[in-house]
Amino acid sequence: MGRYTGADCRRCRREKMKLFLKGSKCESPKCPIEIRPYPPGEHGRGRTKDSEYLLQKREKQKCARIYGVYEKQFRSYYEEANRRTGKTGENLLQLLERRLDNVIYRAGWAHSRDQARQLVSHGHIVVNGGKVDIPSYLVSESDIVQVRPASLELDPFVIARAEAGSRTVPAWLEVIANRMRILVHALPSRGVIDTPVQEQLIVELYSK
Repeated sequence: MGRYTGADCRRCRREKMKLFLKGSKCESPKCPIEIRPYPPGEHGRGRTKDSEYLLQKREKQKCARIYGVYEKQFRSYYEEANRRTGKTGENLLQLLERRLDNVIYRAGWAHSRDQARQLVSHGHIVVNGGKVDIPSYLVSESDIVQVRPASLELDPFVIARAEAGSRTVPAWLEVIANRMRILVHALPSRGVIDTPVQEQLIVELYSK
């Protein structure tokens, strides 16, 4: 799958729910899904009966779009999750949650995962004292993630400090706002991952 260049809001409408791809716009009355809560296109309002395969496919697409992962990457995450002990679906979500761009988003340092990905790619983030500019980097238990000192006064991080506490941070992370530091206390379990995805449908899709 190539890079998507269309409107992010069309993706939310396609999945019939907010995927929070546009940050603050998703929480405003201007969010297109508030105005047109049906799929885009000429037949968007038509009543269709989805097949089992289509439901599985849509769930996979929804999950990939939420985390901003392309098809080849997503397949790699699934294969890695399948190799690990435990439930494959839960392993998959854990791997996606551990991505560095997702951690930055979950900590409230970015209004969307796209913005978080950009902050990481531009070299503003340090993990355990070393600069990491790979958004797909997987954090581990006891890692310390922080903003590079030279980047502390950039607008996104100034805003993040001002808005500290306005977003609920998952229990496996601790954010120290005044030091722009994230402590990874544990790996995320399914119980603390609030991503609206039925991971079993994804497992069924790839198991065929």
